[in-house]
Amino acid sequence: MADSKTKTIQREKRQVAEGRLYVSASFNNTLATITDSGGNVLQWTSCGRMGFKGTRRSTPFAATSTLEDIIKRAVEIGIKRLRVYVNGPGPGRDAALRVLRGARGIDITVISDITPIPHNGPRPPKRRRG
Repeated sequence: MADSKTKTIQREKRQVAEGRLYVSASFNNTLATITDSGGNVLQWTSCGRMGFKGTRRSTPFAATSTLEDIIKRAVEIGIKRLRVYVNGPGPGRDAALRVLRGARGIDITVISDITPIPHNGPRPPKRRRG
């Protein structure tokens, strides 16, 4: 009875030749996002999505497996060239760069660090009276 009314919608995968990979490495997790040149998200993954829980998410091994997964997804959607932007101070950032160095089938054109660095920072608190 329900099968006559239900419809399955098959999404077609976008084929994009060039994209951007944003790697956000925090102290608790590593996120990887692939976007097209306009900034529209095509694929994303994280250490938590890969099955790592708790403190194991913040390890370089978890970041390595996450980046290998996102590179595989990038090849599936037809990406040939990637511009890589790394953000954050976490332990996954060096592991991410090691994975990108050995990536096959994708040409890495730019690796850029976009971690915000304070030039002077906020004003310090007043001196204690006492």
